[in-house]
Amino acid sequence: MYKALPTSALDCNEDHKAFRETVRRFVEKEILPNVDAWDEAEEFPRALYRRCAELGLFGLGFPEQYGGVPGDRFYGMVMIEELTRAASGGLLASLFSHTIGAPPIAAGGSAELKARVLPQILSGEKISALAVTEPSGGSDVANLKLRAERDGDHYILNGSKTFITSGMRADYITVAARTGGPGAAGVSALLVEGDTPGLTRTALKKMGWWCSDTAQLHFDHCRVPVANLLGQENGGFQIFMLNFNQERLALALQAYGFARVCLDEASEWASSRTTFGKRLVGHQVVRHKLVAMATRIEATRALLEDLTRRLEQGESPVAQICMLKNFAAQTMQFCADNAVQILGGMGFMRGTKSERIYREVKVIMIGGGAEEVLNELAARQLGWA
Repeated sequence: MYKALPTSALDCNEDHKAFRETVRRFVEKEILPNVDAWDEAEEFPRALYRRCAELGLFGLGFPEQYGGVPGDRFYGMVMIEELTRAASGGLLASLFSHTIGAPPIAAGGSAELKARVLPQILSGEKISALAVTEPSGGSDVANLKLRAERDGDHYILNGSKTFITSGMRADYITVAARTGGPGAAGVSALLVEGDTPGLTRTALKKMGWWCSDTAQLHFDHCRVPVANLLGQENGGFQIFMLNFNQERLALALQAYGFARVCLDEASEWASSRTTFGKRLVGHQVVRHKLVAMATRIEATRALLEDLTRRLEQGESPVAQICMLKNFAAQTMQFCADNAVQILGGMGFMRGTKSERIYREVKVIMIGGGAEEVLNELAARQLGWA
C-alpha cells in the first residue's frame, strides 16, 4: 500500500493515531465486506448512522452539549482518509450529510431548536440534509427562487430543490429560501421537518454515488414555523457561504483519499500482473504512471495539511480553499484515469475500487461549487475580478 511521507502531521500525534485505528477497524469490519452490495442495492442500512455516532464520528466539530465530540480539524482529516479506503463516495455523501445540513442549525438555530434537533442528529437517530440547489440553477445561490412568505408565526414555502443528498431519507432539511428581494440579501435559512405537509420527494438516478439517495424536493404551500428560522431573516446567505467552505474542504479530503485508493489498487495490480515475461511494474511506462500519480497525491496532501493548519489558527483563506478543492478533484481524476488504464480490462469491471471511483470523479468536480465557479470565486478573492 502506498503511504504518505513520514513527515505527515497526521503521523505525529498519538491521539490522532489511536483515532485512526478506531476508524480503520470500523471500515475493515463493517464497511469493506458490504460496500459493493450496498452500491448495487443503491442504499445502505439506516443502522449505520447510529453505529458511526457510537464511535464518535458524527459529532466532530459540534458543541459537546448537543452530543458533539471535541477535536481539531485533523481528526476529520484522519477520519475521511480512513473512510475513503472503502472507495464509495456515495456512502460518505449520505452517511455524513449532516456535516452540511447541521452546521447552519448549530450556527443559527435558537437554543430551543438546537437542544431539540442536534442531539437527535448527532446520535444517528435522525438524518439531516441540506437543500440549496434548484432546478433552474446550481451554484448560483444568490439567485435561488424557492419562496418563503411570512404568514403570522409561519413561513409558507413554494418551490423546488434538486440533487439533494439524503433527500429521500432526511428527517430535517436545512433549506435556502427567498424571504426578501433579489440577490444574496434576500436569502434566509429555514429548517424544514421531513413530515411537513406539502413536501414531496422524487428519487434521482445517477452515474455514480449509487448507494447515496439523491432527490428532487417539491414544496407546495409548506408551513414552517418562524421558530425554525436559522439566523436572521434575509441573513442566510452568509451562513451558507461559511458552510460551503467546510464542504469544499471535505470534498478535497475525499478526493485525496480516493486518489490514494486508486494508486494502491494500481500498484498492487502492477506488482502481481505479468505481461510480456515480466511484472507489469517492470515496464518503465507503468512505473512512471505510478510515480506521476504519487507526485500529485503528495502535492495534494501537502496543500491539505497546510490549509487545515491555517484554518485551525483562525484564518479564512477562501481563495486557497477554492484552489485546493479544484486541485484535489483534478488529482482524483488523474489517478482514477491512470488506475483504470493500468488495470486494463479489470479496470472496466464492477467490483474494482478504481472503476467505482472513476464513475464518481465528476460529482466531486461539480459538487460544492463547480470548478469554473470556484476559479472565478478565487479570482475575486485575489483581486483579479
